[in-house]
Amino acid sequence: MEKIRIVSPIDGSIVAERPLVTDAELDAALGRARAAQTLWAAVPVAERVALCLAMLDAMLAQKDELTVELARMMGRPVRYGGEMGGFAERTRHMATIAPTALAALEVEYSPESRRLIAREPLGVVLTVAPWNYPYLTAVNTVVPALIAGNAVILKAASQTLLAGERFASAFAAAGLPEGVFQNLVLSHAQTERLLQTRAVDHVTFTGSVAGGRAIEKAAAGSFIGVGLELGGKDPAYVRADADLDHAIENLVDGAFFNSGQSCCGIERIYVAESLHDRFVEGFVATTEAYVLDDPLAEATTLGPMAQARGADLVREQTAAAVRAGARAHVDPARFPRNGGAGSTWLAPQVLTSVDHQMAVMREESFGPVVGIMAVADDDAAIELMNDSAYGLTASLWTGDRDAARALGARLRTGTVFMNRCDYLDPALVWTGVKDTGRGQSLSVLGYQALTRPKSYHLRSVN
Repeated sequence: MEKIRIVSPIDGSIVAERPLVTDAELDAALGRARAAQTLWAAVPVAERVALCLAMLDAMLAQKDELTVELARMMGRPVRYGGEMGGFAERTRHMATIAPTALAALEVEYSPESRRLIAREPLGVVLTVAPWNYPYLTAVNTVVPALIAGNAVILKAASQTLLAGERFASAFAAAGLPEGVFQNLVLSHAQTERLLQTRAVDHVTFTGSVAGGRAIEKAAAGSFIGVGLELGGKDPAYVRADADLDHAIENLVDGAFFNSGQSCCGIERIYVAESLHDRFVEGFVATTEAYVLDDPLAEATTLGPMAQARGADLVREQTAAAVRAGARAHVDPARFPRNGGAGSTWLAPQVLTSVDHQMAVMREESFGPVVGIMAVADDDAAIELMNDSAYGLTASLWTGDRDAARALGARLRTGTVFMNRCDYLDPALVWTGVKDTGRGQSLSVLGYQALTRPKSYHLRSVN
């Protein structure tokens, strides 16, 4: 029987291993989901909300345990408290807006006729979650899908399989009816079969562009809904009127939190010429204060990357940029845990004298490296920010809100931030353009993606 192993990036130890479900077990799970969904859709929205909030309580009761477990699985330092803060924020917001978001749109209500557009659940939703934020990304669709009346099957990433089990145990503790939520350990081939045969009604996937293409290919011709959040190369622009200290503090965090393994992390920065040198000096000094060490230690601010191949990619991009003329500002010797090829341990790096001929400024790095360029004006910054195959978020650092709104309208991206970055607001739709994918999650629009509209034209004859 084939098994999936979780190998800790800290020391290479085996955290856990789980067998793949058999095809027979998968078919049985689909049968349970279909049967359970029909009954679940008839449960009032208020009761569905209450059960999801009870699940949240069960998760929060394990917060400390989950934080340590997550550090062991993928390396994020325990000092940051895991993912339950954002998990709770998103769950509570989607629970709060559910009655309004799922309410029918009344077009006419008169003695002669009633016309309305209702929102109905899609059926069975498959959520394919990534390893970098296994709780936060999954909750974006798991909770609203359930509240909307769907059944959900969760496929957790191999690196963070235990997160799926935590979801299952929390829903069981909450009293969710059997079959409404199921966590399954699936192979790529089994996942593709679910889509090709229309065994599910909608799939949400967070991961690589290559993975997104595989999902779209598998679903082609099935006419099921597909939501994709894929790669990112998120830029920041620091204007001449920015609060320099605020920008430095937040952009360093935006670039290096989670060892740079964030879909909306900052990977390239454009700075007004008048601020460039001071910005770089402050950015490097702040970066050098990071502590690369055991993520289970409270003093650690930077853990290992989750996988050695990801660290090697960043090493290759950085080395290629330096060969092409970039300047590396951080001496890796300042970080004793920094390793060589094949190691998950990687020191943060800040590059200047970079340009868009370099892969580090064009291709997704997904690690602790950032390139910084000086720009002459807003037009130059916008042109460079848009010079990317991706479009998830972009951040503007300025004291002028009107200017930020005007510049944001010119950016080809799903979200525009002003004076913040690397954050997901559940009241705003989470979406992307270009190779970042398609679809939408969270906010009122997130519920629309997890339901189908149904029109009613009810005419009286008396």
